[in-house]
Amino acid sequence: MKYYVTVDGKEYEVDIRDDGRVFLGGEPLDVDLARVAQENLYSLLLDHRSFEIAVEEVRGGYRILLGGELYEVQVTDERRRRLMQGRSKPAAPHGETRVTAPIPGLIVKVEVTVGEEVAANQPLVILEAMKMENEIRAPQRGVVRAVLVEPGQSVDQGAILVILDDTV
Repeated sequence: MKYYVTVDGKEYEVDIRDDGRVFLGGEPLDVDLARVAQENLYSLLLDHRSFEIAVEEVRGGYRILLGGELYEVQVTDERRRRLMQGRSKPAAPHGETRVTAPIPGLIVKVEVTVGEEVAANQPLVILEAMKMENEIRAPQRGVVRAVLVEPGQSVDQGAILVILDDTV
């Protein structure tokens, strides 16, 4: 499976094959990662060099401490990347924007309320589909005019979740 890893604004393609081989940008890597005694501490063998890393899961990604340096890392698999690209639409010049479900699923959490100002890319709704939680984000800044779903509700693909107004 391919993963797209962003570290400090730079994106890398990581391909982890079914046989366990790992490729970074098409080049093979000799990698072994194992959790050690503590929950967020790992031993990393990378091209015959040993590293100890601490990994903390944070909203939208991970913080990784490696060699005294702290890195902010986001990881997206190829399936989620396609979903995100598929719902990327040109922003409406002004007015109402309907944020819709890219796939059918179950609403886990609603992150916004009517009247709230939101920034572009801010999480609006958490949608569970195929045992994965997907953050549905604001395509642009605006004010929440309507929230049409609630936690526990099932939605179809294309269902309107939130209506934003950017004329504020």
